[in-house]
Formats: sequence, structure tokens, C-alpha cells
Amino acid sequence: MSSDTDQRNLKKQDRHAQILLELRLAPHVRVSDLAAMFGVTTETVRRDIAFLSAQGLAQKSHGGASPGASGTYRVLDERQRERLDERRRVAHKAASLVQDGQTLMIDAGSTAMEFARALCVFGTEVTVVTNSLQVAMILGTSAAAHVIMAPGRYLNEEVALIGTETCAFLRRYHVDACYLGASALSDAGVSEAIAGFAAVKRTMLEQSSARHFLIDGSKFGQRHLVNVAGIGEIGHLVTDRHPVGTLADVLEAQNIEIILS
Repeated sequence: MSSDTDQRNLKKQDRHAQILLELRLAPHVRVSDLAAMFGVTTETVRRDIAFLSAQGLAQKSHGGASPGASGTYRVLDERQRERLDERRRVAHKAASLVQDGQTLMIDAGSTAMEFARALCVFGTEVTVVTNSLQVAMILGTSAAAHVIMAPGRYLNEEVALIGTETCAFLRRYHVDACYLGASALSDAGVSEAIAGFAAVKRTMLEQSSARHFLIDGSKFGQRHLVNVAGIGEIGHLVTDRHPVGTLADVLEAQNIEIILS
């Protein structure tokens, strides 16, 4: 009995995550469309929407649901619109480095999403372990990609999973390479504004034979609260312009390969 209950609860959580993802892609989703997508009744979907509405994550609207009114999606959505051309070039260059049959870890964020899209465009045969619902959904459209989704605490504004459970799950795998974004890169190393993201990135670095950071030049010279990796731990830096000044000096001193898009 408890096994059946756990399975039902897992399916419910999956539906909730998918509804939130759909609301990132459209201003309104219909109950009937969601019911058909999930293979459940419209009443089940209405209960899902009611639950998300009570949590402040969505709003009930005529025939369906709309995004929550509290600005829940602002953080990632704003980044998705910024420097899109630069991030796409960086992502496509990084995707060109991936060989068929490789195993990867990909974290969450706007650049990670572009990287996942590029892998789909190239049709690269990969197995990917990720903590990002959006990366998983994008790669799920490619028949060449096998996706393993990490569990954890759901971070709604980033559409990602973080926490001790996420890191413990990632440690069960060892992959050929990780491809990670970052909020900042200075001569002190890579740093993040979100502590939970930093822990996930560090774990992915530990579990990967090769390391790649996808960082556009607008983030050079910046430093955020939580350290992710020192300069010597970067491995490969995929970027849209060559670093200058002290940052360039420390990267060269540590023999970090810079790959320009």
C-alpha cells in the first residue's frame, strides 16, 4: 500500500513541476490540454492547479492556469532575455566539443538551456545528468539524448533542484565532462549568487573527468557571495571574448584553456 502511495505522490510532483514549466513557456495553460498531456482526468488537473495556487506558484484562471502574480519567474526570465546572442554562441561552441556517446553533467541556468538546445540541434548522442527541469525538458525532445534527473528541493525561480539530496544523487555518477554556467568570474575564481547552486556545481566538478565553464564576457571581473571553484579548477573556459588584465594573467598562469565562440 505504501509503495502505491509513494508512486502516486511522485506522479503528482512530476505533474506539478511540468505545469510550472509550461507556465514559463506560455501565459496560460488549459486544463484540457494538461489532462491530455498527463493522461489524467480534468478533475485531477484542477486539483493540481488548486494546490499550486494555494502555494502562490500559479493562479487559477478560466479553463486553466496562469503564472503566479508574485514575480516568481522574474530571475531566470530576465537572464534569458539578456545577451542572448552571446550566450547562444558560447553554448553552440561548447556543444561542438561534445562527442557522441559521452556522459555529461549540466547544471541549471539560462546558458545551460542554450547549451541543451544546441545539443538537440546537433543531434548529439549523450547521456545527461542534470538538476534543471528546463534542461531535462529541452533534451527530452531529442531522441539522441538520455536524461537522468536529479531529485532535491525545488527552487521555483530557477526551475531547478538543489540541496543535500541533489548532491548525494549526483555523487552516484561519474561522467566524462560537466558543462556549467556561472554568475561571475574574477581572478579569485568562479562564484555564484545562489548558495544552493554553488554546492551543486562543486559536486558536478568533483564527479567529472573534464570541466567546462560557459561564461560570457559580461561576467568577467565580477565576484559573488559563494565561491564555486578556484582558477585552477576551471579546466576549460568557453566564452565570447578573451579575458584581459589580471584575470587573463591568472588564467594563463594556471594553464586554463580558453575556447572562444
